Amino acid sequence: MTILLLHVPPPPTIGFSCSSSPRSTTQTLNLTRRVRCHISNSTEVVPILNISLHTSGPILNISQVEGSSKSEYKPGVLDDFFMQSFRNKLVEEVGSDSDKPGYVGLIELVKLLLLKSRSRSETNDAAVRILKSLFPPLILELYKLLIAPLAQGKIAALMVARVTVLTCQWLMGPCKVNTIELPNGESWESGVFVEKCQYLEESKCVGVCINTCKLPTQTFFKDYMGVPLLMEPDFKDYSCQFKFGVAPPEDDGSVNEPCFETCSIASRRKLNSGECPMA
Repeated sequence: MTILLLHVPPPPTIGFSCSSSPRSTTQTLNLTRRVRCHISNSTEVVPILNISLHTSGPILNISQVEGSSKSEYKPGVLDDFFMQSFRNKLVEEVGSDSDKPGYVGLIELVKLLLLKSRSRSETNDAAVRILKSLFPPLILELYKLLIAPLAQGKIAALMVARVTVLTCQWLMGPCKVNTIELPNGESWESGVFVEKCQYLEESKCVGVCINTCKLPTQTFFKDYMGVPLLMEPDFKDYSCQFKFGVAPPEDDGSVNEPCFETCSIASRRKLNSGECPMA
């Protein structure tokens, strides 16, 4: 984590005041420090430290007047383009657009895609078509043919991990490349860890996560880019671990997770509490 010091405070001001009262004499030292820091990928934190020293003992008061330490993603110059492109493809699949702007409208379209589909496989096929349509012609074919076979797939896995971090944080939130363990015992820096996926947090639906993100994304990278991928969402803290270079198991228990009690899609389909449209 990079910390940039933006403001160096002036020397502390020390003031003494003496009372002529015969009953007591008080000396007060007031020391105020203001430090403004910027932490990369984080909100600004401005703590104010007030220290008062009296003859009866020091009084320490620390207050944080703005910002928080929560990690947040700051949109880049291309993020609006990525979001609008993705939204346009969703509109083509769904057949209509949402009245809501921005990310909220995007998630509403994703939910409509899930509601429109009659089965999990139909949703998966639609989501894969959307992902495929976002790439220029021949790029995917050339990547699978020329890059994927190199070094037993390691180079391709490392590349897509980094491209994912560079281009997809607008969709998922803050994420970073990390090291993962492969089934053969090797360690590759081909993982992507999503701290708290806003796609899942905003949709509040396990079915949306599994059927419009996890399964189709795994299928897309394997079939069209030649890179195996295992995605491991955590439905307790909304984090997600991407493992490029690792094939999904045949029996993936996460696809049968019950949905949240707040799932709006389950209520719209009049399902029992905890059920989700994942057939």
